[in-house]
Amino acid sequence: MTDHPKDPSQTTDRPASDLLRDGFDTLVDGHPISVIPDGPARLIRLLSMIAAAQSTIRMIFYIFDADDSGKAVRDAMTAAARRGVSIDMLLDSFGSARLSDDFFEDLRSAGGRVRWFGTRWTPRYLIRNHQKLVIIDGSSVMTGGFNIADSYFAPAGDPNGWQDLGLVISGPQVPAITKWFDSLSQWMDRDRPRFAALRRLVRTGVPGEGKLRWLVGGPTPLPSPWTSELRRLLASARLLTMSMAYFSPNAGMLRRLARIVRRGGRAELMLAAHSDNAATVGAARLSYRYLLKRGVRIHEFERNRLHNKLLVIDDVVLIGSANLDMRSLFVNMELMLRVEDSAFADRCRALIEAQTHHGSLITYQAHRRREGWLNWLRWSLAWLIVGVIDYSVTRRLNFGLDEDPSLDSGEEDQA
Repeated sequence: MTDHPKDPSQTTDRPASDLLRDGFDTLVDGHPISVIPDGPARLIRLLSMIAAAQSTIRMIFYIFDADDSGKAVRDAMTAAARRGVSIDMLLDSFGSARLSDDFFEDLRSAGGRVRWFGTRWTPRYLIRNHQKLVIIDGSSVMTGGFNIADSYFAPAGDPNGWQDLGLVISGPQVPAITKWFDSLSQWMDRDRPRFAALRRLVRTGVPGEGKLRWLVGGPTPLPSPWTSELRRLLASARLLTMSMAYFSPNAGMLRRLARIVRRGGRAELMLAAHSDNAATVGAARLSYRYLLKRGVRIHEFERNRLHNKLLVIDDVVLIGSANLDMRSLFVNMELMLRVEDSAFADRCRALIEAQTHHGSLITYQAHRRREGWLNWLRWSLAWLIVGVIDYSVTRRLNFGLDEDPSLDSGEEDQA
């Protein structure tokens, strides 16, 4: 990786509005990649991929709603099944709790499979399948942070819509993620899926090498491939730029971010000013004083609700389903694509830079004025709920008191 990556302002001459609307296409190590930030364009691309499927469609989503977008995707899948395409869909029972199983009756009648992750009321129910993945014919993939609902495909500026990203990729690494899906599907086929077997799947991850690799996260007593790689990259990072929907990591991860600036680098965060859950915004703001005081730059995206999960660390891009919060780091099933390519990293930084035109830079002084004792109390309670209680209850019920991956000796030094 380069020692001195380009400043984000030098990465593109395209107007910010064009970049956030049109995204970009590129080629990395034999993999054509399309980055699609525009909601309507993302839905059109997804439906066109489903319509073009000839043999198989594999799909995982956390949220699938019975609104116009959900019906359009379901109907496209049903049409594919009727022309002989094999359909295998895995949905999370908590994220898609509002969806009736009858919603897919026609799809099932046409031969499609629809199954639910985490339907039994056991401690395992607290572990969610947060992955977003569509595989067409084992040759092309759509992934990112979005779910299947109108709000994720809304036009730019819709206050009820999400600012999100979709990624379409084909090439040599598609078979590896197809094998991962099939392993997870086979695990769900068991009469009594064993939690230990799921943990082994996560620890094994998705084998691969080269400039593109898949990183999975999930409920393991030790750091998952996704969390381990994030820690490794941050340990020597000189330039971090991220756009992150939910931000409430532990103290150790905050220290890792601060160390980038301490050793002469630059760390810039684009975080949410609005969300569907005010507690997540409050939990993030509780960390601002610590980070701003140590030179980390923070922006808040204000145009609409931010749902990106995008990190650019030197010449490496991490993009997918994982937030920088306790659940995504240590509990939920997650999927991130790792791309090591300086040109791709520069263009993703430019995309984040374009978002700054629709938000505000949060200075240390402005944050202290906004903080106040009442807001500090609210943010502290939000962090207690989001970052401590939810995480701790889930971990303790499923793993006991030993081997908590959020605690390691490398995180105890002071920044």
